[in-house]
Amino acid sequence: MLPETSDETCPLCGGRGWVLEPDAGAGAARPCSCREQDRVRRLIDAARIPPRYRHCRISNFQTSSPSAAERNQLQGARRLAEHYVEGFLQEGGFRQSGLLFVGPPGAGKTHLAVGVLVDLIERLKVHGRFAEFTSLIHQIQATFDPGSPESKREVLDPLMGAELLVLDELGAQQMTPWVRDVLYLIINHRYTRQLPTLFTTNYLLAETVQTKKGAKPASPRPASLDRGADDPNAAPAGELLTSRLPAMLVSRLYEMAQPVLMTSLEDFRREQKVHGARLR
Repeated sequence: MLPETSDETCPLCGGRGWVLEPDAGAGAARPCSCREQDRVRRLIDAARIPPRYRHCRISNFQTSSPSAAERNQLQGARRLAEHYVEGFLQEGGFRQSGLLFVGPPGAGKTHLAVGVLVDLIERLKVHGRFAEFTSLIHQIQATFDPGSPESKREVLDPLMGAELLVLDELGAQQMTPWVRDVLYLIINHRYTRQLPTLFTTNYLLAETVQTKKGAKPASPRPASLDRGADDPNAAPAGELLTSRLPAMLVSRLYEMAQPVLMTSLEDFRREQKVHGARLR
């Protein structure tokens, strides 16, 4: 993890960005390591991650729980996040598919999504972006004011073109025709250009079908893109994402992202109750 941003001068290069080394009597300059750290910091700042989540990493995601079912699902979610990061760089570029973290408030969905984003910024210098959907809608609405310092296009273009986008709290905003059009514009743009997106939602992606071997999503696994197999574990009864988004958009999400179920958890801020840690 990077150290906190500091105004102190680098002790290696004195703030010049280059380190002089002896070279057969003459001086040779090489880039200082602080330049790489500064680049990563700039990328993290550009990702617009809210201060509440700046500490989030996959490595500090807590999987402790008194419940074995909760613990197993949390560990599974963390493993999927780790595997996603490890497999992000593929032949020909970055992977095309994303992840969709599904679970109640406080389950740690945003923590893992931000952890994936920051890990990939630090490892691969990915140009990423974070957007909480309700805040995004309000930000776009503010551009309608004649005195707004930014336009709708200036708000949306960085999201649609980011190498990795985190779209948080999908389904939280009331779906008016205008909101639906904005969401479709973002999702369809990224889908057609095969840009990976990480989603979080409190709503179930699909109904489950109970079988003797367990519960499986009713929707078939798509053949497009490169997302992984669905979690075979059961998702409990709950409100479906189709109650908040048009079925066409939900179908597109299912193609774009592998579901990561965190649905065994109760509806409470788990870290605060169990660990006394910062809320996610």
